[in-house]
Amino acid sequence: MVQLLEGHPWFRIREVAASERSARKAYGEAASWHLANDPPVDVRSLEVTDCAGRFESPLLFSALDASVAADIEGRLRKAGHLICTNARNHRMDPDVPLVIPEVNPEHLRSIDRQKAEYGGALVANANCAVIGLALPLAPLHRRFGIRHVVTVSLQASSGAGYPGVPSMDLIDNVIPNIPGEEAKIQTEARKILGRFEDGAFHDATFPVSASVNRVPVLDGHTLSVFVQFDSEGTPEEAIRAFEEFEAPAAVRELPSAPKRPLAVFREADRPQPRRDRDLGRGMTVSVGNVRADPRFSVKFTSLVHNTIRGAAGAAVLNAELLYREGYLG
Repeated sequence: MVQLLEGHPWFRIREVAASERSARKAYGEAASWHLANDPPVDVRSLEVTDCAGRFESPLLFSALDASVAADIEGRLRKAGHLICTNARNHRMDPDVPLVIPEVNPEHLRSIDRQKAEYGGALVANANCAVIGLALPLAPLHRRFGIRHVVTVSLQASSGAGYPGVPSMDLIDNVIPNIPGEEAKIQTEARKILGRFEDGAFHDATFPVSASVNRVPVLDGHTLSVFVQFDSEGTPEEAIRAFEEFEAPAAVRELPSAPKRPLAVFREADRPQPRRDRDLGRGMTVSVGNVRADPRFSVKFTSLVHNTIRGAAGAAVLNAELLYREGYLG
């Protein structure tokens, strides 16, 4: 988040906070930074505060660990802050929007209910793999309707954080389990692709079945997706639905929004993490290898940059939409 906010036209980082053991240190000293470039100069010298303190900024970005996020984010919401969170804790709450701006910006209307009750509001972005699933499903759901979805994910090592999975476990290996991940994929996509009506979320009715794997790729989650439509649809028609999919006009103008939310490949061997994860500055989801299936209407491969579009970039894009829509005053 810090890296993506450097030089942002609308936002400036004024406060940074973490646990008590990092408090009163300069951010450059406290941060465990493993990205290609050094921390931005104007953030490096900021003094880290304890999350228990007060904040002046109306907008907060939360990358808190799930073990502490629920209580801290809840307290900050009651203090009147608008919080864009990457933590999983509140994603499925009945009053918290789980937003992909190109797909369900209307879900932000639930913020009014939160503000009335708490004074502030939470806006969540989805699990890193879910964004790579829900974004390409959106145009298919709108054009054909969806009866059911099956997906198998090949998830990059960076999704486990740092130091993550030990190298002796992951190199030359595939681990067919990521604790809690299947449940997130199976529930969050349905909330995103559902409706917000009469002040409540109504999940999409189709089931999602997921199987997940951790693989020795640095960045970029790959998903094999199998979709059964409600109505007739061919692979070529699905490709056209992908190609014609556009973000709403207000979203297309946001600083972090890619020119196209979906990059569509007609080649059978694309997308690939090493070649395609950085499209749209890491904010574009790629789809390809779209083809027929003997039991499903269509199957395809999807790729999402898990730490940018699937995490930090998703939170920043949500914040930009909040600003554009007037939620920040």
